[in-house]
Amino acid sequence: MNQAQQLRDGVQALGLDIDDAKQAKLLDYAALLQKWNKTYNLTALRDPAQTVSHHLLDSLTLLPYIEHAQTMLDVGSGGGQPGIPTAICRPDLDITLLDANTKKTAFLQQAVIELDLKNVRVISGRVEAAADCRADVITSRAFAELADFVNWTEHLLKDGGYWAAMKGVYPQEEIDKLPESVTVEKVEALHVPQLNAERHIVIIRKKAV
Repeated sequence: MNQAQQLRDGVQALGLDIDDAKQAKLLDYAALLQKWNKTYNLTALRDPAQTVSHHLLDSLTLLPYIEHAQTMLDVGSGGGQPGIPTAICRPDLDITLLDANTKKTAFLQQAVIELDLKNVRVISGRVEAAADCRADVITSRAFAELADFVNWTEHLLKDGGYWAAMKGVYPQEEIDKLPESVTVEKVEALHVPQLNAERHIVIIRKKAV
């Protein structure tokens, strides 16, 4: 099965409404990722067939959880997941991609230019480098333990905002270590088409003072 068919089938299985133009742009991003990966080591995956399932469809599972957001910060964005697929599907959403690895942010900058993503900015550096950023939703995919993720980014969350952490297996131990100042709103299992691995999303909010 070619990547276009793989993506079409996956989007349908997820029940998402993503038009042909956006799907074409998602595949352009996948091609960029594969091209740059040879030099920049953006992902451990080398098989193009896995790019659709592990990077595109995996990232797209975030979309139902950010429907009402206007601003998003993707921390430890790496090769751009979930930030870039989200930006392609939600051109109305202002997205900041943050990563401390300058090779990865060089790729992200290039991807933003080549894919003409007007709604994305890239910051190279640690969380402190994003001091001027305030987001409705802060997300990450396998970036850090939940407690660190929350503690490092708490000052970047808008009032009423929330964290959406993308995880593998159910992260009970990490949830147990979260600070008292936050509450876990929900943990849901994600079913990524064509991906035979556990995935969960953890929605966390600050407790009302």
